[in-house]
Amino acid sequence: MLTVVERFVSINGEGAHAGELAVFIRFKGCNLGCSYCDTKWANSSGADCSDFTADALVSWIRQKGIKNVTLTGGEPLLQDDIDVLINKLLALGLRVEIETNGSLPLNRYISEGARPAFTMDYKLPSSNMESAMRRDNFKLLGRHDTVKFVAGSVADLDRAREVIEDYKLTERCHVFLSPVFGKIRPAEIVEYMLDHEMNNVRLQLQLHKFIWNPAKRGV
Repeated sequence: MLTVVERFVSINGEGAHAGELAVFIRFKGCNLGCSYCDTKWANSSGADCSDFTADALVSWIRQKGIKNVTLTGGEPLLQDDIDVLINKLLALGLRVEIETNGSLPLNRYISEGARPAFTMDYKLPSSNMESAMRRDNFKLLGRHDTVKFVAGSVADLDRAREVIEDYKLTERCHVFLSPVFGKIRPAEIVEYMLDHEMNNVRLQLQLHKFIWNPAKRGV
């Protein structure tokens, strides 16, 4: 069974397919506690939720007629049957993206055949969670995957640049810089990118927070 706190159809607010329609499944629970988390409600033990089989979720997703499927949380890879759901969705030819917090191994979900795309966070110092990051996941990522750095300060940007350069991430996958909403101006990130000639790195804003109220769920 898979424990879900919400499911909805919207646009991808971030990631390589930002702006495209997507079906979202948000799973309950997370193993981290980032300082800026905007889905703490989904991680609490008392969060409203429902249990679904993988087949039930696949059936619901198929009814929507949308190619992109985003599995998010919380941390979706904590779900015991998440690999069953992933494989069923891939078998239908759907484009599956997993938003993961960077603390769990990805190797079990990557094979020679069809596989999901990962948007893997790298938690910067202001998150208070950098010690949980699994840098060995970087070597598993490819051109369809993304590493996302959510920055709340210039110190965070300095650390992101160091990690990007140390692991040559722009040669491997998409790399995004995103502001902690309300903590740093997007213009500051652009200025930093210019100052440090950060080619092949993209500024990413959470589109859904500009289209709708930033606190609105189900978008």
